[in-house]
Amino acid sequence: MTMNMERAAPGLERARRCRWADVGRSAHPQAAVAGREAARAALAGHDDARFLLVFASGAYDLPALAAAVAEVAGDIPVAGCSSAGEIDRSGAGTESVVVLALGGEGFSFSTAAVSASADPRDASARAAACIGDVADREHRVLLLLTDGTSARQPQIVRGAYSVAGAGVPLVGGMGGLPHHGEPPSLIFGGEILRDAVIGVAIGSDAPLGVGVRHGWRPVGEPMLVTSAAPGRVLELDGRPAAEVYRERLGGKQPVEVTLAHPFGMRRRVGEAHVRWVGDDDAPDGSLSSSVPAGALVWLMESDVDGVQAATDAACREALDGLDGESALALLVLDCNARLLFLGDGVTDEVDRIVEHADGAAVAGLYTYGEIARTRGSAGFHQQTLVVLAIG
Repeated sequence: MTMNMERAAPGLERARRCRWADVGRSAHPQAAVAGREAARAALAGHDDARFLLVFASGAYDLPALAAAVAEVAGDIPVAGCSSAGEIDRSGAGTESVVVLALGGEGFSFSTAAVSASADPRDASARAAACIGDVADREHRVLLLLTDGTSARQPQIVRGAYSVAGAGVPLVGGMGGLPHHGEPPSLIFGGEILRDAVIGVAIGSDAPLGVGVRHGWRPVGEPMLVTSAAPGRVLELDGRPAAEVYRERLGGKQPVEVTLAHPFGMRRRVGEAHVRWVGDDDAPDGSLSSSVPAGALVWLMESDVDGVQAATDAACREALDGLDGESALALLVLDCNARLLFLGDGVTDEVDRIVEHADGAAVAGLYTYGEIARTRGSAGFHQQTLVVLAIG
């Protein structure tokens, strides 16, 4: 045991010296200028970048922005997505671009993009195959970026899990936009993709930690999903789902109220998985929500303090995974629903993340759904905060 520790120590010391993370951000109104400014800021002073991760407001001309980032990057791999909001140490915003640059000899990266129009699960499995390219690193994580409907995201997680296996954590999320109803976009190199899955294999000589928390709590009696379709809950306890949901809330409620009352699916270990609920007056009495038939669900509730406490818990859990090492960067995948729920309190949320980062780089986005699998094959979340700590 002592010999193994002595062999590992030089590798960690080399990782501390050689690995780095920097973030660039721009809110310039012209897409190409914003992309160039953010990429140049992230790369400033470095000549050994290995990967650029881009989160850009969907309000931009994304093809122009992606082309500008790729021009600055040259041969450096680039991946990313549109966002419902962007995060760095300066705070949260909705009309900017954030670029995270990672580099140094202690990192390995491999990227893949696959069309998901025919078979999302197979597409994700093929995108996840890039994890084999970083098999020589002691610590690995697979980052998944997706678009499309939330109904297919569980299949995307399962496809990636079938290849990556139980030993490789999955993190990621669905691209977002500032306005609902518009299609999100994925960025791969200088191209814009839709209806696809991007896999980014990250290998590191130092530990990687994942934190997942939401802060919602169940209330009342459970409900059985007796009928469902992709992306829709048709019946709860044998009755039209909207009828049952409205009874629990005291009648038809505006989105501000339904946002605060998602569904939760209990798990054997850890927090429930949360699913957003949309009461959209469907003629068949169904609800917009990605919950399978046969699931037991609870109505969930929280308050600003509970959601903020989850921010602290997710950061601590991610940092605990570094085995005492200091963080180099925190990658934050937060839900657009949390952004809307917190309102002005989102400033406090980002301040908490920055405090936990303790000088480390911070980059992230607000998504339309989060991916985090650290145990089991399930790993699609909503209204949840996912933090990847890079040690």
